Amino acid sequence: MSPSRASRRRPARTAAVLAGAAAVALSLSACSSGSSPTSSQGSNYVDGTGEITLVKAVDRKPAPDISGKTVSGGQTSLAAYKGKVVVVNMWGSWCDPCRHEAPHLAEVSAADAAKGVQFLGINTRDLTLSNAAAFEKSFGITYPNLFDPYGKLILKFPKGSVNPQSLPSTLVIDRQGRIAARALKPLSTQELNELIDPIVAEQ
Repeated sequence: MSPSRASRRRPARTAAVLAGAAAVALSLSACSSGSSPTSSQGSNYVDGTGEITLVKAVDRKPAPDISGKTVSGGQTSLAAYKGKVVVVNMWGSWCDPCRHEAPHLAEVSAADAAKGVQFLGINTRDLTLSNAAAFEKSFGITYPNLFDPYGKLILKFPKGSVNPQSLPSTLVIDRQGRIAARALKPLSTQELNELIDPIVAEQ
């Protein structure tokens, strides 16, 4: 490749990266406690309290196919946990509410493993793996976390659906791979259990 061609491609790649970062910044209210509670008017969503939304089983939509490299260097996907209830948490090491929530996620993920519940994190807007890895170690996070610095995986959740809209956000995926619940706030241990247990109890 000639130097002139390389120089022309470099700006294009840079523009693509910046565009991805801008898109995720618009789709997520960074490190907020969440947006306004979802209204049930004109929808089939059953609102919980605060920033928690539950979706009736008959109205749930499939979660998108997300997969990629993990913070620890492996590979994983949402599809790998088919048949389990999956708790998907979006976080960043730089996000104070995410740090507040992390010990609760670690606790519940360990306690619920015997129930067939799998936790899966999506780390976003950490441009280096080292910060994300340090977060995992600091809070005893042992479940896999997809490394998604520019939010490409998060953007696979369609806008206007029960999609993540803030950091932290947590989604619960039912055994059929459908989005069953969403929380746009940091969750306590009790709130996590209240969100997960009814979905685990479904037959």
